[in-house]
Amino acid sequence: MFPEIRMRRLRRTEQLRNLTKETLITPNNLIYPIFVQEGINKPESIESMPGQFRLPLNQVVNECENIVSLGLPASILFGIPSKKDDSGSFSYQPQGIVQRAIKEIKNNFGDKLTVISDICLCQYTNHGHCGIVRGNDVVNDDTLQILQKIAESHASAGVDIVAPSGMIDGQVKSIRSELDQKGFTNIAILAYAAKQASCFYGPFKEAANSAPKFGDRKTYQLDYSNPNEALREVELDIKEGADLVMIKPALSYLDLIYRIKKRFKMPTVAYSVSGEYSMIKAMAERGWINEKNAVFEILTSIKRAGADIIITYYAKDFSKWLSEK
Repeated sequence: MFPEIRMRRLRRTEQLRNLTKETLITPNNLIYPIFVQEGINKPESIESMPGQFRLPLNQVVNECENIVSLGLPASILFGIPSKKDDSGSFSYQPQGIVQRAIKEIKNNFGDKLTVISDICLCQYTNHGHCGIVRGNDVVNDDTLQILQKIAESHASAGVDIVAPSGMIDGQVKSIRSELDQKGFTNIAILAYAAKQASCFYGPFKEAANSAPKFGDRKTYQLDYSNPNEALREVELDIKEGADLVMIKPALSYLDLIYRIKKRFKMPTVAYSVSGEYSMIKAMAERGWINEKNAVFEILTSIKRAGADIIITYYAKDFSKWLSEK
């Protein structure tokens, strides 16, 4: 069409690549997960997630000091209680492990670190499901009442954002209503709006001791074959009052990240889950992949797809590697 124009290939020096970079990730885009466990006095390594640990309460502040020093703005807390029951009642106790961790972090760091708390029952129930179970079924509405109690207890402890992750119908509306009634109108909700029934959660289940004792979670998590259903779930959560929406996992769902960001233009979070982390670790340990390069490439792909924020177990490593470049 334009025969007089000859395309010229630029010599892509590192300086030129930096000047023309279209997708940029900084530590400000990342959230680091913390597992805090009741009843232990030293860190416990997580076998299926090399480099990750279950921390005792007395080491959470030290971990957060490291996070803040690396320029990371936020952490999401997952609690592992010393006791469980069929209703997950230890999830909303004022002296629960997450409640105490929130208080410790906020007392030491204030607004220097945004604290997000997971709102779910799977770590707290003796059956490992994300809600109240009768027979072999999760009872949706009874579960909502427990989720309200958890959210209120976390808000009372000083949390900044609550993140209901169980994919229980109506959870965002129920929690928003409870928080507003109790005067916690400034607490934001990060909705696990498009949480898929994925095999990539395996290492997390070991880390949090949260594997279901019977069946699976496919009855309340999304079928990964149904992208339009995922969009409907996101729309419902937004209408119920979500401030941020999440797609989980990230790497196998880049198309959903793109579609959800483009359609709703909401603050969009992607969770690069335990299985994604462990795959890279396993390949790197065998010398099959350059770990650092893989992490940069994968996180860039997630950001490029439309995620504003990425929850990743590589957040600390990424920040260290970025400072070395």
